[in-house]
Amino acid sequence: MALNAISNYAANVAHRNLQVSDAQATSSLAKLSSGTRVVSAKDDAASLAIGSRLRSQVSTLRQAGVNAGQGVSMLQIADGAMAKVNDVLIRMKTLAVQAGSGQLSGTERAMLNTEYQLLLLEVTRIAAATEFNGNELVNGSQTTAGAAIGTGGSFAAADGVSSLTGRGLTTAGAANYTLTYDNTTNAFTFSGAGITLTGSIPTSAFSGTGAASVMTTGTSVKLTTTASAAEVVVALNTAFQAGVEVTNSASQGLFFTGNSTTTFSFKVGTGTDAVKDVIAVSIDGISGANLALTGSDITTVATADTASTLLTTAIDTLNTSRSTVGAFQNRLEFAQANIASAVENTEAARSSLLDLDMAFEMTNFTSKQILVQAGLAMLAQANQMPQGLLRLFQ
Repeated sequence: MALNAISNYAANVAHRNLQVSDAQATSSLAKLSSGTRVVSAKDDAASLAIGSRLRSQVSTLRQAGVNAGQGVSMLQIADGAMAKVNDVLIRMKTLAVQAGSGQLSGTERAMLNTEYQLLLLEVTRIAAATEFNGNELVNGSQTTAGAAIGTGGSFAAADGVSSLTGRGLTTAGAANYTLTYDNTTNAFTFSGAGITLTGSIPTSAFSGTGAASVMTTGTSVKLTTTASAAEVVVALNTAFQAGVEVTNSASQGLFFTGNSTTTFSFKVGTGTDAVKDVIAVSIDGISGANLALTGSDITTVATADTASTLLTTAIDTLNTSRSTVGAFQNRLEFAQANIASAVENTEAARSSLLDLDMAFEMTNFTSKQILVQAGLAMLAQANQMPQGLLRLFQ
């Protein structure tokens, strides 16, 4: 090979190979430090795309598992309330049997009835007080008859009122409630059947004041009163015109139909399919009204016997409700276990695509290190070769 003074071919070759070895060593070092085989898309575009989807699925499945676990916890709270109400009903049944016996006088039955009525109030209080994250679990629910809402365009769904849900309201056909809204105070007033409930839209849900008020987010407004356990929840969306006063007159009254159950939907999948990804749980109400005990007493032998019969039915109804809650608990626990298995297997699939074989990569990194060191040595040697030309000038 000719000796050249201007270009050093050997040094160029050594430099090019050194650059390649250094880049490979750097890539190997990045993989070892991150623990993943695919640091960027250029490493393996297909694996990166599939692995990213699997990672997303694992993350959402884990949240679904949390949802199922929370559902089990919620049902445990409901079951605990039902267990305590069952104890109260047994005591009420005992009092009814005692009051139905002829050895007692009216005065003694009145004493027993005092405890009976207080226990009946406690049943309703437990039903109203049993909550999970602010959701009442065993208090049942009542909804308005669809045709009665918004006659004349008052509180229709098209006007931003998504739903009206009540608890503790009279559901007889004669019950006629009115709902009004005051745009100066942003407050609702619900009245009828001897009760008046009030509640205001939280200021965080709208902007502006008075006629300029505009809903910016959806919200739920709970209407309550200290004089009654009854309540109404008004669900609003951004179509509601907060700056416009709307009123239901008596002729446009709201009639509520009773529903002894409250339904909760738990997301236990990664999609939106109502069958595969959602478990709907229905919990029966256990208030005095739900158990058909309202108005019962044990002041006479006849009423005590009637109350005893009602209590037998109520206890059977309650135990049926508890068994349903238990069945839903088991279902959610099985769903949670299945989700855990799916997470494990999906994570394994993702790992096989993206996770780094540390032993193999360490061997590869060592090889690249040797090549880098050899490249540096050979580049140094190549840079020394032109010095041999100086001997020709001696």
